Amino acid sequence: MDSDRKYRQHGYMDSDRDSKGYRNGDERPKPQGPRPPIDVTGPRLPRLVQHVAAARCYNCSTALPPDVDFSGACPKCNVALHCCKQCSHFEPSTRFQCLKPIPVRIPGKDKANECTLFAPRVTVAREGTASSPAPPPIQAGPPAPRNADDARSAFDRLFKKT
Repeated sequence: MDSDRKYRQHGYMDSDRDSKGYRNGDERPKPQGPRPPIDVTGPRLPRLVQHVAAARCYNCSTALPPDVDFSGACPKCNVALHCCKQCSHFEPSTRFQCLKPIPVRIPGKDKANECTLFAPRVTVAREGTASSPAPPPIQAGPPAPRNADDARSAFDRLFKKT
């Protein structure tokens, strides 16, 4: 080889590029100091949806009322609520499937028990109802065609020469 460079592309091992501190042929130096603040007069983010904390049944995922008695049963599917699967400490990958140090394993995870460390599992979900009333539905033109002949006649009327 007649030169000590492996590649002949411009920019490879250019000594003048590194000495000036420029990148990609940029002829201006980087600005010094902190960045300017973000423009607060720009577009704003939409309002976030309200979040609701609610307990749900482990079996049917029905939202339980806030005043539910966890020593009883689910109002919809009638399974026991004071059980390991309804507890916030239930974790199948840990010893005895519980995050708390319990002395003995509770065999029926979906059966009612008398565990003193029970804490109901509460989930945080988005609120389904909007705070502002929904806009009225938009009425668009003629009703939708009910069969193929109605669709064909609507198409022919659309491109009918007058």
